[in-house]
Amino acid sequence: MHQIDCPWCGVRDEAEFQYQGDASVTRPDPDAGEDDFFSYVYVRDNPKGWHTEWWHHNGGCRQWVKVVRNTATHEIHATGLPRDGLPVPQARLKP
Repeated sequence: MHQIDCPWCGVRDEAEFQYQGDASVTRPDPDAGEDDFFSYVYVRDNPKGWHTEWWHHNGGCRQWVKVVRNTATHEIHATGLPRDGLPVPQARLKP
């Protein structure tokens, strides 16, 4: 079981949270074209490595948590408030 450090509740089991998607995607301006909104809603990368994500603490305080997680190893590097700019580790290069 993975542990996620909720900024409001402290460290909790992953089972209390629900993954909600990519936290690095920015909503287009209201006057953006249909293609921009289509991409915003439906087109997503599937990164391998460090990624900033939204998690919802639905089994606790019901707040949104920003999480920096490695999609290959599931290691969690940082958690924070939605407004926080969290550091994302550089990919480790293999020799």
